[in-house]
Amino acid sequence: MSNFALLKKKDLMKMNYNIAVLDMNAGQVNEGMRCIKKLVEQFLSQEDINGQYTVFDVRKAIELPDITDYDIFISSGGPGAPFVADEKWEQPFFAFLDAVLDHNEQHQHKKHLFLICHSFQLACLHWDLAKVTKRKSTSFGVMPIHKTKDGLTEPLFEGLMNPFFAVDSRDYQVIKPKYNKLEKFGAKILCKEKIRPHVDLERAVMAIRFSKEIFGVQFHPEADSEGMLKYFNREDKKSQVIEHHGKKKYQNMLEHLEDEDKIVRTHNTMIPAFLKQAALSLKESKLLPI
Repeated sequence: MSNFALLKKKDLMKMNYNIAVLDMNAGQVNEGMRCIKKLVEQFLSQEDINGQYTVFDVRKAIELPDITDYDIFISSGGPGAPFVADEKWEQPFFAFLDAVLDHNEQHQHKKHLFLICHSFQLACLHWDLAKVTKRKSTSFGVMPIHKTKDGLTEPLFEGLMNPFFAVDSRDYQVIKPKYNKLEKFGAKILCKEKIRPHVDLERAVMAIRFSKEIFGVQFHPEADSEGMLKYFNREDKKSQVIEHHGKKKYQNMLEHLEDEDKIVRTHNTMIPAFLKQAALSLKESKLLPI
């Protein structure tokens, strides 16, 4: 009798998912981490899902997960330049990226990784798939993200408009993709930043599917409207945004945060879809003959 016949539905429901959340915020309190943990907790609270998650302080404590102990990884955004080569945590983080990639090339039971903003930039640098540079000015606010041709069929974007909207907060950018290396790697560019016909600058790459199991974005799909509204209604943050970006930008951002078709939809779509896709893949791999 095949492995498929031996495994019943109740056996699938007993699968235990171990999730590692990599905190890249260098000890700084961050709304993104709250949102990531909330999304992971919502995933694990589903009736047919069993599991737990662990947070690793990558940059301050130099904590990295042993990939043999976890099935799913989410690596957060974080402050600072992505190309400071003397940081003690960088080489362990790069070794982690390579370990996930190597494992997936050698095993049928895959590891699934979602990279956000700073983590995404580091992966592009480490795998030498594009150039990462400092922007002329900070990209900040709720921004339109435009799908590429490959992005139109990306499962994690299903249900999102074109363009869709997400929180963008970065001083650096992934540009000048190395298409030969991307093709050899098996990676696809899925979306780019907003169209600016009046600006003679290259549009940044905003998402790459590095492989079937590894996905990265340069924006913040984890951001939720409730937390962002609370955060930017604080007097210190309100003053900071108005000082650097103007009152009109601040008011537009608040309106976008409350719009159900903007960051609310992105928050409810991308990471939940990634977690669901990873769970289904892990269940299927359990059914495969060993």
